[in-house]
Amino acid sequence: VQLVESGGGLVQAGGSLSLACTASGRALSSLAVGWFRQAPGTEREFVAAISWNGGMKYLSDSVMGRATITRDNAKNTVYLQMNSLKPEDTAVYYCAADSVMSLGYYSDSGRYEYWGPGTQVTVSS
Repeated sequence: VQLVESGGGLVQAGGSLSLACTASGRALSSLAVGWFRQAPGTEREFVAAISWNGGMKYLSDSVMGRATITRDNAKNTVYLQMNSLKPEDTAVYYCAADSVMSLGYYSDSGRYEYWGPGTQVTVSS
């Protein structure tokens, strides 16, 4: 499975971005997908995740109320909509996928087998 993120860029604080994670090589419909981010000098951080059928969704406390994760399996794409962006949201955002994801492990980056190269999100103050 190859994953590619898109939609990153430079945005002012308070603005919005919609990130997309598109898969090729395998149908995304059978995979759980997570979004993680990593700012310079920090560890990779869980942002959001969604189960293979969209029935379960998880958001980190840092983006709760400001982010929405959805998926369109017909387009082989998972979306992360982020609103009310803050400078501390600045990071490289990665999507990841795995075919076997147990409850309680969606936020564990080590559980994901497939990763995209990342897309930069920069929020200016």
